[in-house]
Amino acid sequence: MIPGRLLNLDGPLTIALLALSGLGLIVIYSASGESWDVMMRQAVRLGIAWGVLLLTAQITPETLRRFSPHMFIAGVIMLVAVLAFGVTAKGAQRWLDLGVVRFQPSELMKLAVPMMIAWIMTRKRLPPSFAMVLLALSLTMIPSALVVVQPDLGTAIMLAVSGLFVVFLAGIQWRHILMMLAVVAAVAPFLWSQLHDYHRQRILTLFDPWADPMGAGYQTIQAQIAIGSAGVWGKGWLQGSQSHLEFIPERSTDFIFAVFAEEFGLIGVSVLLVLYLFIVGRCLTMAYHTRETYSRLLIGALALTFFIYLFVNLGMVSGILPIVGVPLPLVSYGGTSMLTLMAAFGIVMGLHAKRRLMT
Repeated sequence: MIPGRLLNLDGPLTIALLALSGLGLIVIYSASGESWDVMMRQAVRLGIAWGVLLLTAQITPETLRRFSPHMFIAGVIMLVAVLAFGVTAKGAQRWLDLGVVRFQPSELMKLAVPMMIAWIMTRKRLPPSFAMVLLALSLTMIPSALVVVQPDLGTAIMLAVSGLFVVFLAGIQWRHILMMLAVVAAVAPFLWSQLHDYHRQRILTLFDPWADPMGAGYQTIQAQIAIGSAGVWGKGWLQGSQSHLEFIPERSTDFIFAVFAEEFGLIGVSVLLVLYLFIVGRCLTMAYHTRETYSRLLIGALALTFFIYLFVNLGMVSGILPIVGVPLPLVSYGGTSMLTLMAAFGIVMGLHAKRRLMT
């Protein structure tokens, strides 16, 4: 038997993820000022993340479905614990100190929320009733609200999106969608009033970053300069002036796409987007070929959430979306988000590998 099948791995998806991981290391080396230390730390994190992918790929669909509510409840309890006695860093209270390591429960919820909503949706026949939709939305909003308070607007948005995608894929009726949009429009003024001042400033800056070029608009302007100056072929690896002269803020994390675009140009960006879209398309294809409803909803939601990660990051770097602190998936420097994403891909592969065993 093929080794990949023994480990429940999907060949095309595994190759694409390996290519994206390798590309990420190349960009991080440049974005970090040619630091071998930073690149090696990221390589170690990648190794751990791939180990997590291998482990989650072995989990059976029955086990995932059975433990979905337990995982969700545990995650909500930990989010409440963060608000009560969590560790504060950089003005945000997002971590629990476990003694050996700091843990960010909101990352766990990126998996727990779609798992829980998929579990709810499959308790009754589809399409879901309006009562089931309300229950799913309520359960989605609880962790999202707890994360907003931390504050972490970017993660809260991703949590809400992951739950909403499950509801959408379950076959929600269009009249229910219109009703929800009407509710959102009605409460929008209240939501605006509850945003932090810097959140409102980021949204307003979106419309005119040049109104404050050395303040709120600085990140967007510098990123746009880097992207716009790249041309078709880019300036070459390690030759980006905006990044190496340190004009681009957060160039190894949230704004690493600006570094990549400046150095590799339109051709490089096109290759990167094709790679990302292949990953999303492959996952959606796997969802289509999975017969069991829980697995199909969960795979589809995880794939679309990954796409939203990409869309939000590219949008905020290029200036068409507000800055919300969402990293470029599997490319930006960092470990927590990478572990969550690779665990999600492991779940996708495991569910797809066992699709013929489900009734």
